[in-house]
Amino acid sequence: MDTPLRTVRTNIVQSIRAFRVQDLQEAAQALGHHFLYANLANAQSKQDVLDLIGQQFILSTQVSKNFDALYDSMTDPVHKSGPQPGFIAVLEHIPANAKFDKEAREQLLDIFRDTADYWGDRKIPFRCFYSFL
Repeated sequence: MDTPLRTVRTNIVQSIRAFRVQDLQEAAQALGHHFLYANLANAQSKQDVLDLIGQQFILSTQVSKNFDALYDSMTDPVHKSGPQPGFIAVLEHIPANAKFDKEAREQLLDIFRDTADYWGDRKIPFRCFYSFL
């Protein structure tokens, strides 16, 4: 049997490129990993992005406060809740507009890079795939 995502490093944030969301969801299932998906097509601002990620990832309401709260909700409380098998996260259609500019997009992706590092330090796979609108 083909190992899903065998050519993708385990703790990485990368463009979705050749992958389809359905394929990533199936890979997560095959690997026994959590699948986190957020469609951000309707987001216009940082607040919209945070709200949608919090709702669609089913995270605590604290997420909507700022990027630090997003990081916090995806790391320590999840780690303390018990052993984790791994994660595949998809951020589809990250907005690219005046209210969510290049700097905001980079800050968002940095949060996911830091999250990947956090889980990598604990030997837990965390892969994040993203696309821009």
